Amino acid sequence: MSRIHTRRIIGEMSIEADPTVLENPEDEDYLSAGYDTSTASLSSSVHEYLFEHGRRYHAYYGTDKYLIPTDEKEQDRPLNEPHKILDLGTGTGIWAIDMAEKYPMAQVIGTDLSPIQPTWVPSNCRFEVDDAMMNWTFQSNSFDFIHARNIAAGISSWQHVMSEIMRCLKPGAYAELMEIETKPHCDDGTMTAENGLKVYTDYLRASMEKMGRPPLDMDSMRRLLEESGFEDIQMLQAKEPVGPWPKDPKMKRIGAMALLNADTIYESYGMAAFTRVLEMDTEKARSICEAGRAAARSKNFHVYTKYYRVFGRKPAEGR
Repeated sequence: MSRIHTRRIIGEMSIEADPTVLENPEDEDYLSAGYDTSTASLSSSVHEYLFEHGRRYHAYYGTDKYLIPTDEKEQDRPLNEPHKILDLGTGTGIWAIDMAEKYPMAQVIGTDLSPIQPTWVPSNCRFEVDDAMMNWTFQSNSFDFIHARNIAAGISSWQHVMSEIMRCLKPGAYAELMEIETKPHCDDGTMTAENGLKVYTDYLRASMEKMGRPPLDMDSMRRLLEESGFEDIQMLQAKEPVGPWPKDPKMKRIGAMALLNADTIYESYGMAAFTRVLEMDTEKARSICEAGRAAARSKNFHVYTKYYRVFGRKPAEGR
């Protein structure tokens, strides 16, 4: 039986809103509270955050933010001179490139359905066009670490994916799943059932469920590893505010990262799902996306999502 440990749960406390964003509720724009939320300003804030308080944090593209420090002090994941690392659904390839730079002794492979990764990468990093839902061509017992981040929307059979992950990992090696919850939360009552962001997310969840690809949460991610035979399963959770409305400086900057996506992410994720899967007309789908974007950019709605990280170890041989 798998041994499950909750290594750390962060973000369980309510997020307190900055008093300045509570002023002038008739104004929705952050600028009225003294915050410049233009793309240029937010981008600058993100880069300043990368080395805050003497610790390094990542600010990945899109929704792929890693809210936990990624410097050497935090890297206690048991990777001891890995020789082969796999990144499923690598996207722009940033995570794979970072790992290749951190572990120059390792071969890092990133796979994705689309060849959108850069060509100028470390010599020990390469990208392949591949579908995780097909039978994998990698050798059994060949990887020291397999990482999958925000791929749930493209997975119709997690049993297949987890079986291949288990097969391809070396005995004693680790797999890590990371997913952002497709559900908004609010602690102070400022998000109603009619909130544009909530309506957008409800439709997005409905489309994923209709496709047979329901969103994951921490418990379902834990079960995936447990039922696949992994041991020493560990779970982490973080809150991700949408917008720089929190009082806490760290959470405020995390919210600024999330707001960087507001101009494009809602239409990017929603239009195809709403029109193809839910069979909406284009005008309605676009209006839902725009309402979600507007709600995300409003200082009067204090909304956050949750980010989950779960990892476990393949049993050693002979166990």
